[in-house]
Amino acid sequence: MLQISNNLSIADDEIDLSAIRAQGAGGQNVNKVSSAIHLRFDINASSLPDFYKQRLLVLRDKRINKEGVIIIKAQQFRTQEKNREAALERLQELVRSVAVVKKARRPTRPTKNSQVRRVDSKVRRGKTKMLRGRVDEG
Repeated sequence: MLQISNNLSIADDEIDLSAIRAQGAGGQNVNKVSSAIHLRFDINASSLPDFYKQRLLVLRDKRINKEGVIIIKAQQFRTQEKNREAALERLQELVRSVAVVKKARRPTRPTKNSQVRRVDSKVRRGKTKMLRGRVDEG
């Protein structure tokens, strides 16, 4: 069970974990040991509430493909167990991030006094620049 929050968890059979060979340099072991983890989680087929499913599918994340499958590849660590924990943790964070509902922004207007201060500073700056002009002799 992957615990998302106090009242939400994902069953282990909904998460497909497979070991693959990691990319990059690794010395003699690189071609023998499958230490990277490939995690697949189908959003539509999961037991998540509809609220989470809709928010995940709308999310513009490169880890979610067109079919609604989250694909996470973990190969940061040298051991398979640590990579497995890292992949599950990243899935957990992704689902948790969707649960947070952002507060709607109410547009504000500048105060009358701040508008006056802004215009005054612009006028003052303009006068300073006017004084920099060429001096006429005569």
